[in-house]
Amino acid sequence: MTVQEISSIYNRPLLDLIYDAATVHRNNNDFSEVQISSLVSIKTGGCSEDCAYCPQAARYNTGVDVHAMMKVSEVVELATKAKQAGSSRLCMGAAWREVRDNRDFDKIIEMVSAVNELEMEVCCTLGMLTFEQATKLKDAGLYAYNHNLDTSEENYGNIITTRTYDDRLQTLHNVRKAKLTVCSGGIIGLGETEADRIGMLHTLCNLPQHPESVPINALVAIKGTPLENQKRVSVWEMVRMIATTRIIMPKTIVRLSAGRLEMTVPEQALCFMAGANSIFAGDKLLTTPNPSFTDDMEMFTLLGLTPRKAFKNESKH
Repeated sequence: MTVQEISSIYNRPLLDLIYDAATVHRNNNDFSEVQISSLVSIKTGGCSEDCAYCPQAARYNTGVDVHAMMKVSEVVELATKAKQAGSSRLCMGAAWREVRDNRDFDKIIEMVSAVNELEMEVCCTLGMLTFEQATKLKDAGLYAYNHNLDTSEENYGNIITTRTYDDRLQTLHNVRKAKLTVCSGGIIGLGETEADRIGMLHTLCNLPQHPESVPINALVAIKGTPLENQKRVSVWEMVRMIATTRIIMPKTIVRLSAGRLEMTVPEQALCFMAGANSIFAGDKLLTTPNPSFTDDMEMFTLLGLTPRKAFKNESKH
C-alpha cells in the first residue's frame, strides 16, 4: 500500500472513516470480541537508551526506582491472577537496550516456559534481539514478541538516538524468521506530524507480513522526560489512527494501549467501533497507571464485549 493510499484513508471525514473501519472490522473479525492482555515489568528502570517518552531511561530523573529482575514465582503468581481476571495474554517487559546471553536471559526463558504452562499467550518486550535469541524464546513457548517502531523513520531521530530505525526493523525480521508472532505499533502525541503517523503505518503494513498485533499508544507525558510538556492527544486522533490501522490491516489485532486511563467509556467505545479489539488490563502499564480489571469488566458488560480466548487462531489449540 502506498503512502498516498493510506493518507487518503486517514484523511476521510471522521464519521465516514469510522463507518468504513467498522465495516471492515465486522467483515474480518468477531467484532464483539476483545483480547485482554496484561503487562508485567519484570525488570524496571535503569535503561541505557534515550527514548524521549520513557520514564525508565537511566538518564532522566522521573522518580522510577530501579528494580532487579523479578523471581519466576512472582511472575507466575501475577500471571495466574491476570488469567483469573480474564487476560489471555501476558506480556513481560524488561527495561533493556537489548537481550544479552546471560543469567537474566536464562531466567526469562524459565518465566516464558512457566507462563506458557498456564495456557496463556506469552509475549515479551526486551529490546533488540538476535535470531538465535528469538529461537530460544520460541522453543521455550513464547508466542509473541513486541518491538514498537514508535514513529515514522523520518521522525525517529527526534525521539531516539541510541539505536536506529533499521535496528528496529532487523529485530522484527529476526522475530518473524523465528516463527514468532509480531507485535509492533507506535505512539502518537510525540510532537510528530500527521505525515509521520501515516509513514509509520505505511512501514507496518508493508512488512513482508502484517504484524499479528499493532498497539496504538497515546503518549502519557511523564515529568522528567524530554516530552513532559507534550499536550495530550485527543480521542479523535486516536480513533482516526485506530480506524486507519483497521482498514489497511483488516485481520490484525489492533490494541488500544497507553492513554486509555484518560478516556471515558464512550470514548473507548468509539475506539472499539473503529476497530480496536485488544486492550491492556490491570492497574499498571509497566510504570504508567491503567484502568482496573473491575472497571474494564463493567465496560465490557455495558458494550456487549467478550474476552478473546488464548491461541484463538492456532489450529493446535
